[in-house]
Amino acid sequence: MLAVASIVSSCTVSITMSGASIPENLNTFSVQYINNRAPLINPSLSTTLTEGLKDRIQNESRLQLVNEQGDIDFSGEINVYNTKPMAMKADAVSAQTRLTVGVKIRCRNSKDPRKDWEQTFSAYQDYDSENNLADVEDELVEKLVEELTENIFNKAFADW
Repeated sequence: MLAVASIVSSCTVSITMSGASIPENLNTFSVQYINNRAPLINPSLSTTLTEGLKDRIQNESRLQLVNEQGDIDFSGEINVYNTKPMAMKADAVSAQTRLTVGVKIRCRNSKDPRKDWEQTFSAYQDYDSENNLADVEDELVEKLVEELTENIFNKAFADW
């Protein structure tokens, strides 16, 4: 029993309820403002995505948010924000339209640069083409940010 206790106490990875595995030497994180470089601009998307990523990491890990560069630092840019018709009706009119958001994220680990990565994430939501995008955009963006931040968090901390 003592051998098991000493093995368990020597572990250096903390696992949270979200399934994140964060090395013990990481204590802080930072998220740089995620600029919108997409051809079509949603004026609030950069702020919504930046704050959404901060919130997700704060809520699902033990890491503390810092303004300067943290042990883990996220940066990136939105490079896709577009709509396109999807399902067509018999009269060749689109029944569904797809809103897609793509973001390129860089994650820098100051404690172990071998763990640095860069990846593009994308998410989409379909909506009824009878709706004007402006009428459903806020709700769609909220869902897209939820999915994107979950995928970024999982890439950074879930050790898939």
